[in-house]
Amino acid sequence: MTEQSVQPPVSTAIIVDGGKVLMIRRQVREGKLLWAFPGGGIEAGETPEQAAVRETSEEVDLEVEAVRVLGDRVHPNTGVHMTYVACELISGDAAVGDAEEIAEVAWVALDEIPDYVPYGLFGPVQEHLEGVLAKTP
Repeated sequence: MTEQSVQPPVSTAIIVDGGKVLMIRRQVREGKLLWAFPGGGIEAGETPEQAAVRETSEEVDLEVEAVRVLGDRVHPNTGVHMTYVACELISGDAAVGDAEEIAEVAWVALDEIPDYVPYGLFGPVQEHLEGVLAKTP
């Protein structure tokens, strides 16, 4: 049995600040996916938490700290194994740090998420955001 090229597992950072969550718009749509959370492939020897922190720095020029893993799954639209990591913003202003991959960044309010992700979020991520963002005026 020959092995096809396998997409490495991906870690994404769920970053909340000022009552909004950070999302990125890809340069190229991945199936139905255009808007997503900052993240990328987990490198050899890296934990999902370390990958989320590194990818956030590379993609959107923010320093974050991983707080906890919210959950993981095989993404229903891409077939890629995803880990979702809640992160706390330490410093920086979100900006496009990797223009080859990222077209735009946006801070999105809870009630705006369906405009960016019309097919819905992974349950544990939605629950986390409802808990954190609902507390913010």
